[in-house]
Amino acid sequence: MAFAAHVETVCTVYAYAPMLEALGCHVASTDEMTGIQALERAAPTKPLRPGCPERREHEYIRHGTRSLIATFNVATGALLAPALGPTRTEADFAAHIAQVLDTDPDAPWLFLADNLNTHQSESLVRLVAARCGLLDDLGVKGQAGVLRSQATRAAFLGDPAHRIQFLYTPRHTSWLNQIELWFSVLVRRVLKRGNFASADALRERILAFIAYFNQTAAPFKWTYKGRPLCQ
Repeated sequence: MAFAAHVETVCTVYAYAPMLEALGCHVASTDEMTGIQALERAAPTKPLRPGCPERREHEYIRHGTRSLIATFNVATGALLAPALGPTRTEADFAAHIAQVLDTDPDAPWLFLADNLNTHQSESLVRLVAARCGLLDDLGVKGQAGVLRSQATRAAFLGDPAHRIQFLYTPRHTSWLNQIELWFSVLVRRVLKRGNFASADALRERILAFIAYFNQTAAPFKWTYKGRPLCQ
């Protein structure tokens, strides 16, 4: 099946990521975590005492949201050039990828991403074309050439002949994208029990956690091979 072959391709890339990193090619998993709420508890948490459990206020004061655009280096476990802002537009995602590329401008990059339209946008095509020195006419969005449709843009971004390439996961397989594992770490370690007096406080807490996480970063132990498990 095409789906099984696609999943196996992604898993093979994960398996070879350490070797590719040693050769100077970075394998990176990227996505957005949107609508992260800056929630401040309406009353202080009462700490644990002998014979009395911790008591936490269930009501919140809402201070807006932030969207995290993040890229995870599969081989090293480090988070690269995180972007936290009020939106996650096409321009926001392309700007984030540009910042990731700036961490090693001349290296080959292989990004794993889902099929969201911002991951196959005109802005991203133009960024990759410019960084790879591809000077051919890209056409007109919605009309002709590489930019004609989301499918043609995805084909261009997924071209293995380019120094910067995107490999897209099959639809409905968010679990296959390793950045989602990192997002779950962020939820458990920072967001679930967090108390944030403002959107800026939320932003600073997340960035501080990323800096701490990167100090001892390690790759995830990915054991799935992309093939059906034996009965």
